Amino acid sequence: MAKDRVVIVGGGTGGTLAANLLARRGVAVTLVDSTGWHTYQPMYLYLPFASRVPRTAGPLYSRRVKSLVDRRVELVVGEVTGIDHRAGRVQLDSGATLPYDWLVLATGTAYYPDDVPGYRQAAHHFYTQEAALRLREALASFRGGDVVVGVTTIPYKCPPAPLEFTLLLDAHLRRVGLREKTRIHFLSPLPRAFTIEQVSEMVTPILEKRGIQVHTFFNTESVDPEARVVRSLEGDEVPYDLLVLIPPHGGVQAVRASGLGDSSGWIPTDRHTLKVRGHERLYALGDATDLPVSKSGVAAHFQAEAVAENVLAEMAGRAPTHAYTGRVLCFAETGLGRATIISFDYQHPPRPPLPNRVLHWAKLAFNVLYWYTVPQGRVPLRGVAELHEQAGPVREEARVGNR
Repeated sequence: MAKDRVVIVGGGTGGTLAANLLARRGVAVTLVDSTGWHTYQPMYLYLPFASRVPRTAGPLYSRRVKSLVDRRVELVVGEVTGIDHRAGRVQLDSGATLPYDWLVLATGTAYYPDDVPGYRQAAHHFYTQEAALRLREALASFRGGDVVVGVTTIPYKCPPAPLEFTLLLDAHLRRVGLREKTRIHFLSPLPRAFTIEQVSEMVTPILEKRGIQVHTFFNTESVDPEARVVRSLEGDEVPYDLLVLIPPHGGVQAVRASGLGDSSGWIPTDRHTLKVRGHERLYALGDATDLPVSKSGVAAHFQAEAVAENVLAEMAGRAPTHAYTGRVLCFAETGLGRATIISFDYQHPPRPPLPNRVLHWAKLAFNVLYWYTVPQGRVPLRGVAELHEQAGPVREEARVGNR
């Protein structure tokens, strides 16, 4: 008798790990990825400040998916254009179809810059390789003025990243002697600088001490490239000489076309079992879901563990009772050689320590070790959160005056 087949759509962190975990337990797994390259996207944060661009045979900060998956995983490179969840098959851009018994959607997010009029003509971001390289060029020619960094819509990938970029930008401008010639503005659609109140309380004094002006309740409506201002739904406007806006996010087109997503394309997902609500033998994880947690690779890592266990349980005729607890953790750069760590779950809010050098070096180490740990599932991440208990509360602003 043929084995039940699991098809996983998306070769990012969650999809790759879920494929490995299931294949190692003897499950027949097909992993579908649109490019065949797995990219460690957090490195794009550093690319605008890089003095040189790494040379590589493929996309920056990427490795072939084939090199990261168990040899028993069947890898299909192609774009999924349709999902027929009634017939149990996915459609590829090649015209081929893949039948499945269980489907795991790890499709990630898509960007919709045209939702903000004027965005394409004026705004930069760092969420893709191409955009980060264009921003690198813009920073290289920047000589002072108003820099505006903003979040257009919520949710978006890697929530700390816009603040990380802002603080790294402050440090960069100090290093090149342009900080006194520059005004930095941070736009937030929320009543605070960050989505999570405890993190916002930690970072707000840092922003104030660095001289970064935070504009809250700023819901971006449009950009005027001629007047060089960004305007909000509330009627406010902020001038810019360099504009860095996180583009609007949403679910990918295949999910939208299938009817599996909500109005923004996010997949309604049970917050514990990670089953797609209202569907049998259908799971979702990572950025594609509507879960009330960060859209981040490490969140997808913990979710992949739950998905694998629950698929295995269903195959054995048991109820899918393995619960994802909402676990998230991430390092967050604050510039000047320091970082903090944000760790929380559904029941426990984060208690981020004051940024310090230990956590900065831990993040740099994680950037290197990622390839050998997270997507392959060789080393558990649960002990990483303990770093913030060991790191002393070094005073963050000790070096701010050194220009």
